[in-house]
Amino acid sequence: MGCNFLGMPNATIPVWTEPVRVAEAVAARSLVKSFGATEVLKGVNLAIPAGSIVSLLGPSGCGKTTMLRTIAGLERPDSGQIEIGSRLVSGNGSFVAPERRRVGMVFQDWALFPHLTVERNVAFGLSRHERRSKSTLVANTLEMVGLNQLASRMPSELSGGQQQRVALARALAIRPAVILLDEPYSNLDTVLRTQIRLEVQRLLTDLGITTLFVTHDQEEAFVMGEHVAVMFDGSVVQQGRPSNIYNTPSSPEVARFIGDANFFTGTAHGDKAETPIGPIPLLRPLTGNVEVMVRPEYITVSSGDEATIETVEFYGHDSIYLIKPDHEPSLKARVLSAPEFRPGQRVSLSYGGGAAPAFPV
Repeated sequence: MGCNFLGMPNATIPVWTEPVRVAEAVAARSLVKSFGATEVLKGVNLAIPAGSIVSLLGPSGCGKTTMLRTIAGLERPDSGQIEIGSRLVSGNGSFVAPERRRVGMVFQDWALFPHLTVERNVAFGLSRHERRSKSTLVANTLEMVGLNQLASRMPSELSGGQQQRVALARALAIRPAVILLDEPYSNLDTVLRTQIRLEVQRLLTDLGITTLFVTHDQEEAFVMGEHVAVMFDGSVVQQGRPSNIYNTPSSPEVARFIGDANFFTGTAHGDKAETPIGPIPLLRPLTGNVEVMVRPEYITVSSGDEATIETVEFYGHDSIYLIKPDHEPSLKARVLSAPEFRPGQRVSLSYGGGAAPAFPV
């Protein structure tokens, strides 16, 4: 049997021996937060179901980290409400201190104390009552993340992946109802990042902890999150399951941010639009001029004389064509095979997907 990054058989993840606190839902309503004259959160609404993992996805500078810090209690919102479970922790004149919110947080730079051992870093967030049994708590948590043999090491003696796991263990040691992760893999190389995020996702799912995971990486958001919330310019503009956001984006901006997207101008007649690559069925009836979004995998490429192959990218598991139709902007097509066509060849294009989203113009 193979082992995961925790150093344990793939079928085995240690569990807490102490009673696990019940996971709680998080609800943020109409959150506003400004720093000086800059409004960073602009009436944000966000729902995190109890026991679920939600990825908060958006470009750098859109307010993701401020949102996370506001939920944790590290920032006080100017207005709006935050509920954790049935408790109002911010709003209506109330503000619960961070240490009383039952929230664990993993920072982007991990924020380990360089002068403390792994064991003392993990024990740092425990309350005075919990510190009486901290040896057991810390040992069990370190075992959970595969670091029980490194308890006496200093952070400088650990690899990047091990330091990331210490930060996660410190957040888990308090047995939180909610855990917040702020781009925790950004300091890891690509291979280790891919491996660790899958194992962390599995661990958090098995533990049933309500999780908010912040990232600007669409692939990472889709791998980690049961739900994804897309954030632009201080507002959550769409929230749903990854497949729904990918296939039914709420706007052209979301469509372009979530993977590759082609847009065809066309004329809608109810549940169908006429476009340069033929008729395309629509998700909802529209009339008049529209932009129809088509993902590259729904473009069918065949021999013909309507467009020219500009470039070919072969990735092993699939191929991407950049194609220039006559009298239209270039577009991308994805095929799940080795490339059949070469640059310079003439081809025809057609639509091979189901009902597509369209936006009036």
